[in-house]
Amino acid sequence: MSELLHCENLTKSYGGLMALNGINLTLESGKIIGLLGPNGSGKTTLIKIINGLLTPTSGDITVMGNQIGVESKKVVAYLPDNSFLNSWMTVEQIVDMFADFYADFKPDRAYEMLSKLGITPAVKLKTLSKGNKEKVSLILVMSRDAKLYVLDEPIAGVDPATRDYIISTIINNYNPEASVLISTHLISDIEQVLDDIIFINYGNIVLHKTVDEIREENGKSIDELFREVFRW
Repeated sequence: MSELLHCENLTKSYGGLMALNGINLTLESGKIIGLLGPNGSGKTTLIKIINGLLTPTSGDITVMGNQIGVESKKVVAYLPDNSFLNSWMTVEQIVDMFADFYADFKPDRAYEMLSKLGITPAVKLKTLSKGNKEKVSLILVMSRDAKLYVLDEPIAGVDPATRDYIISTIINNYNPEASVLISTHLISDIEQVLDDIIFINYGNIVLHKTVDEIREENGKSIDELFREVFRW
């Protein structure tokens, strides 16, 4: 395993509000990592900084040694928590767009996963169910040979069958030399696939350990520990 992402004294403030408070964090390759915290804890702010959508107020962040920018975006695949695809486009048009935009995008991989779902390339996105739209979005992201996949609430608001599909797609399709960073509130649904967890609250890293360390030290599931740490 090698260092993939590194944050040093990373801060982000919005006026007087400190969204990230001097975070120090290192992520290694080859892991599925849960980024967990209550609403307003700083998860989405950190994710947007990793993807170059926000600029830090101070501190430093690198991906594979590169500052956030053109080079880091080449190796980071991002699934936002809201729809990012044009609903009037066909699935084929969207696949072509991704192939034009990302050098590491694998159309054959995308079409294979779409075929297994029975989604034809000619269908327009707006005609699909919410669950299938979520699946298409995930398939597009996971069809890249990225080094870091950043998934913001990928299983929120979908039915249990779609959740299961999304989780299995994440496990089976990411580059084993890469890492997956998953932000979610549905911890019990995802914890069985996690290698590491990060607890974040009020812009601070509260805990960053392997799942095995947590279970050995605390004798609790990740969901149980989360409820204990963030009990109001």
